[in-house]
Formats: sequence, C-alpha cells, structure tokens
Amino acid sequence: MEHKTNVMRELDKLKIQYKYYCYANTDAISGTDVARVLNQNPEQVFKTLVTVGKTGKHYVFMLPVARELDLKKAAKSVGEKAVEMIKSKELLPLTGYIHGGCSPIGMKKFFTTVIDKSSEQFDTIIFSAGKIGYQVEISLTDLKKVISYSIADITA
Repeated sequence: MEHKTNVMRELDKLKIQYKYYCYANTDAISGTDVARVLNQNPEQVFKTLVTVGKTGKHYVFMLPVARELDLKKAAKSVGEKAVEMIKSKELLPLTGYIHGGCSPIGMKKFFTTVIDKSSEQFDTIIFSAGKIGYQVEISLTDLKKVISYSIADITA
C-alpha cells in the first residue's frame, strides 16, 4: 500500500480487519462524491461531524454522507439542550484532523461519539481513514474495540 494513515496503523496495532479505499486521484469532494467514485452505497458511507454543546463539551456524530445531522436529535442523544457544528478552523487544533479527513479514530482526545442508527442495517460501515482521499471499512463490532460509541436516531 502506498500510504498508511494513522487510523490504519491503529487498526493494524489492534489486529482489526479492515478494507481501505483510496480516492485521492479523483474529483470527489463531498461525501456523496466519495461514495460514487468508490461505487459504494451512500447510506453505508459515513461522515464524521464534530459539534459543541451548550455546556462547552464536544461531541462526534457519524451519519450517512447523503443525510443531514438533526441538531435537536443529536443534542438529545448526548443529554444536551443544544449542539452546534464547530467552526472549520477549530477542527484541526481540537481533533488533529482537517475538514474532509476527520475520523472518529485517532483524534487528539476522545469525545462522546454517536453513530446514526441506520448503521445497524449494514455488516460494515465506511468512513474517513483520517486523511483526505482515504476511507476504511470495518464492522461496528470491530469499531467498538477501538472507540466507545452509542447508536441513536440523529438524522433529519
């Protein structure tokens, strides 16, 4: 493989099986573009969004690329009155990732993570490998070995 991301190294270290995809040499920009160029179901390709709650705590939400995060449902799922997306410029210092390459695995610090319930209809989900142009595919069971998360209805 031409380039291992930190996410892939973490999965290797834990001996977790995964598939990886590279779309670095394509015109894909959005998550739906990525699903299209990888020839994958956009309901199975997940984006990773970082929010901040009224309490100042940060939260990570994973949802299918073609769907929108319902901020009210998201807030309810983490026991907050409200959550809002963090500003793009805050992402790198907070997580160590840039916009478009944010993965729930390997952030500078662990944040409460919620994955949309639609993920349960698939054996595996596909999400960013922590670098633009790379995605990994693993089962929710294996993801649980790497990060702690809950499942909730968080899409609009």
